[in-house]
Amino acid sequence: MTTDNAPAAGRNKPARKLVVPALVTLAALAVLLNLGFWQLDRLAWKSELIERVEAGVTLPPVPAPGPDAWDGLSSEADYLRVSLDGRFQDGTAFYYTSLSDPVGTYDGPGLLVYSPLVTSDGWTVLVNRGFIPQGLADSARAEVLSVPEGPQRLTGLLRLSEKPNWTTPAPDPSDRIWFARDTGAMGEALDLSPQTLAPYSVDLDAAFTPETGLPQAGETVVRFKNDHLGYALTWFGLAATLIGVFLAYAAHILRGQPD
Repeated sequence: MTTDNAPAAGRNKPARKLVVPALVTLAALAVLLNLGFWQLDRLAWKSELIERVEAGVTLPPVPAPGPDAWDGLSSEADYLRVSLDGRFQDGTAFYYTSLSDPVGTYDGPGLLVYSPLVTSDGWTVLVNRGFIPQGLADSARAEVLSVPEGPQRLTGLLRLSEKPNWTTPAPDPSDRIWFARDTGAMGEALDLSPQTLAPYSVDLDAAFTPETGLPQAGETVVRFKNDHLGYALTWFGLAATLIGVFLAYAAHILRGQPD
């Protein structure tokens, strides 16, 4: 009896060595596949968002959201074309950028000019009046930064405020230059009340570029990072690699070769 069972026990021993690795592989495979399918879902969402934004920037404007709607604003409001009425206040903040494919004449490094507008309903919004190139002469710069007087009826694209991350250069408060579209910080530097300051800015349409050509309005870059397909392929590739490694290990064990 002992002699007859020994070969069977020997054959079963390598298979038993595969139980724990197989369970670990299945668990890891489930995680990798779920990550891959999640990225495909994100790809579909991002593609739909891009299509909606590209179509929406040419639609007729809707009234800019007032204080009652601020708490409910989501990412879907970004790039919404809006209209607003009000008067510009003195004061300017800047957002550093570089235009590579401008709508207007000027390109290269420069600043986007943000000025506060008090709306006809009494709340305030920062309006991106347009781009001025770096190195503009002081005399020309003073004229450009002078805000339009009197009542204004404006249209443009709503841009949600953004917070800087660890890669964003620190702002230059003395010159009021920011490297992120942080309208809250800009408003604070301009002594605007946070209770009445909109949590977004408005990029003016190109039609609001003055006859002098500066600030050069309409330079909103409609661009979304969309790497989800690449991420999905990475996760699925790792899943395939994991399967290949396990099969190679299993063949090694079942052949009875030493570990």
